[in-house]
Amino acid sequence: MIGASSNKTSTATAPAFRVGDERLIKVSASAAHKVSSLLTKQGRPQGVLRVAVIGGGCSGLQYKMDLQDAPANRDILVESCGIRVVVDPKSALYVTGSELDYLDALQDGGFKVKNPNAATSCSCGESFSA
Repeated sequence: MIGASSNKTSTATAPAFRVGDERLIKVSASAAHKVSSLLTKQGRPQGVLRVAVIGGGCSGLQYKMDLQDAPANRDILVESCGIRVVVDPKSALYVTGSELDYLDALQDGGFKVKNPNAATSCSCGESFSA
């Protein structure tokens, strides 16, 4: 293993994350454009989009998205459509195979997750059950 021979001080300072692919989560061109512009506005053009699943919402689970500087320890990093997305291992169980899209519209606009694992979802599209 290449990482086994690395210096301990560099391993302790850099978070250990894994690299995944678009089978975990895929980003549409419109979502990538929006995320890229938001990262640039926040002054972190090399940042990442965190996609997580947390308890809550009217169907039991809901998505949480946040812009961050870099992946955290144990994250799975996916590069899709030119942006970097990170997912924690627990959320990965729920979002595998999903696609993140963005619709620029007054009604029903915003980020949308097309999740093949969702057994049911609420009418607002913000929460789901698996």
